Amino acid sequence: MSRTFRIALAQLNPVVGDIAGNLEKARHAQAQAAGLGADLIVFPELFATGYPPEDLVLKPAFAAAARAGLEALAHDLPTGLALLIGTVWPDDGHVYNAVALIDDGAVQAVRYKVDLPNYGVFDEKRVFRAGPLPGPVNVRGVRIGAPICEDLWKDEVVECLQECGAEIIVTPNGSPFDWTKPDLRMNVAVARIAESGLPLAYLNQVGGQDELVFDGASFVLNADSSLAVQLPSWEEAVVLTEWEQGAGGWRCRPEPRAVAEEGAAAAYQACVLGLRDYVDKNGFPGVVLGLSGGVDSALVAALSVDALGPERVGCYMLPYRYTSNESLSDAAACAEALGTSYEVLPIEAPVAGFATALGRLFAGRPPDIAEENIQSRVRGSMLMAISNKLGSMLVTTGNKSEMSVGYATLYGDMNGGFNPIKDLYKLQVYRLARWRNANVPKGGKGPGGIVIPERILSRAPSAELRENQTDQDTLPPYEVLDDILECLVEHETPLPEIVARGHAPDTVKRVERMLYLAEYKRRQAAPGVKITSRSFGRDRRYPITNKFRESVEPSGSEPRAAPAPRLVAPRAEGGEVF
Repeated sequence: MSRTFRIALAQLNPVVGDIAGNLEKARHAQAQAAGLGADLIVFPELFATGYPPEDLVLKPAFAAAARAGLEALAHDLPTGLALLIGTVWPDDGHVYNAVALIDDGAVQAVRYKVDLPNYGVFDEKRVFRAGPLPGPVNVRGVRIGAPICEDLWKDEVVECLQECGAEIIVTPNGSPFDWTKPDLRMNVAVARIAESGLPLAYLNQVGGQDELVFDGASFVLNADSSLAVQLPSWEEAVVLTEWEQGAGGWRCRPEPRAVAEEGAAAAYQACVLGLRDYVDKNGFPGVVLGLSGGVDSALVAALSVDALGPERVGCYMLPYRYTSNESLSDAAACAEALGTSYEVLPIEAPVAGFATALGRLFAGRPPDIAEENIQSRVRGSMLMAISNKLGSMLVTTGNKSEMSVGYATLYGDMNGGFNPIKDLYKLQVYRLARWRNANVPKGGKGPGGIVIPERILSRAPSAELRENQTDQDTLPPYEVLDDILECLVEHETPLPEIVARGHAPDTVKRVERMLYLAEYKRRQAAPGVKITSRSFGRDRRYPITNKFRESVEPSGSEPRAAPAPRLVAPRAEGGEVF
């Protein structure tokens, strides 16, 4: 006679540092799973503390509170349903990234993470101690192997669990989203199944935490690598999986599978969730932003409405003499389509005030970038004042292409507490804007139909800081710029290989120079949602003071002498250009 076993997967959204709140959420999920008849409920990596807790782990009071909270939870929960929950766990003077098995009113077993990641956004070796290779835990006579996140990405931990008699692999994860991650996770899971011959349940958390966003998208694969269960992306869920033991081992019964978003839909959902959780978890009543009539601010307005609802979004147009009639009408049309509040606040008077105050010092010098940046800084100061007065957070609207090359003004358009499109290149901004005009995202609070006027998508982008200005006056076409930047930022591609893609050597060198010089601006930029495989700040950490420059010539070739490129105006190396 075959045996059955029921595992509830709790794909939930914790809050870092809110140990009491996270454990209360675990109580509710446990009651829900008990009602479904589960034998075991599993929570994501470090669920009790929220993930990633970063240097909170170094505070003895934090680690002690996590252990005490979990032990109190174990004492209070009714018997009959076991919990496997991720937590910070202090023991014998060390602190571990752990999963604890709670059953019959006590913590019955604790297993520690072995492979602590120390690359990209991860920095666990500086706060946790690595554990020994683990054995399985016993739940109702079923031996469960519980490799924690990174422990799944190499074969050693799963191999040890299989050799120690594990029958089912259940892996709790805190795996941040990027464009490539869903396929990578599935490939890793399939590889571990092929090596161990064991079925695998992959549980990921969902929600935003500062720059990181977690997409959920948990799944179950049987020992033949067939997909039995697929949880939804971008939303919380407690899902019961039913397992049956036969001659070949345990097998999960197939369930209706959710469709996981891909491409632009997934990136849009990531930006919405990241912004929503940053605003809500930090207690802001809403957001404000400058709506310029361009595609970047229009997309941020749409994301904000979808994340929070139009009643929590305030849009402000701050025109100057160079603001076109098209920008004025397009910004108004975008705000109307989204249903947000909208105010026009001309900046002629405050800009004139700066000009008067600086008139004697600037006398005899021709107008240049300094005057252009005053416009941006007046707008930034006014928007910050509105944010201070209303309590709503200012969101900033610069894209990754602009931030890569310094096409942004410190203390001006870079002002703000969060940037949902920070990790999107300009062409990706257009892609998401067009996607949004054709779709309403799952769970989005904005209207359907065209919310970003078509003219915004077809007009040449411009900062409108001088007469008839366009971005391409000082930048390569975005088709060229974005490809070069992706090579430099995402892949660290050698310059000769970038030139071999068809780009002019002088253009490649110029873009590389702008990328390096803008590092000091990026250090002062607002946090924003990670979308690509290598975001600025957490993934890519370059020195501000940096004289290294690569040659565009292939290795071993004769170097060519070339004049140093000039950007917009003669300027000291390292000085602010844009």
